[in-house]
Amino acid sequence: MAYLGDYVQHADWKAEKHAPVIHCADEVTAGEFFEVKVNIGEEIAHPNTTEHHIDWIAVFFKPEGDKFAYEVGRYEFNAHGASVKGANQGPVYTDPVVVTSVKLMQSGTFHAVAMCNIHGLWEGTKEIKVK
Repeated sequence: MAYLGDYVQHADWKAEKHAPVIHCADEVTAGEFFEVKVNIGEEIAHPNTTEHHIDWIAVFFKPEGDKFAYEVGRYEFNAHGASVKGANQGPVYTDPVVVTSVKLMQSGTFHAVAMCNIHGLWEGTKEIKVK
């Protein structure tokens, strides 16, 4: 039997345009808000066309020593140039970038999962220390 996790792809974001990149401080103070940014295609641009685009990014936090991860948020990107005039002729496009404010109470790992409409699920991770 296969599990959904078996289909999540991982790669170095410097060489793969689908891998989510998580930007935040390496160490933060417990209980204080800080910014977390997740983007796709940092080194190699990912297309954002009607035919090939990122549908959504979901961000999770897995505290050290806990069994489960907690969902931070899910962010959808719905404008990819579609229009009644035809593909890639629409007036609006979204960029697969998320910036959110988070506070943590313990160290752990951020996980970002992104869905490409052609190439499936991709995951990126970043460890963070809480002092």
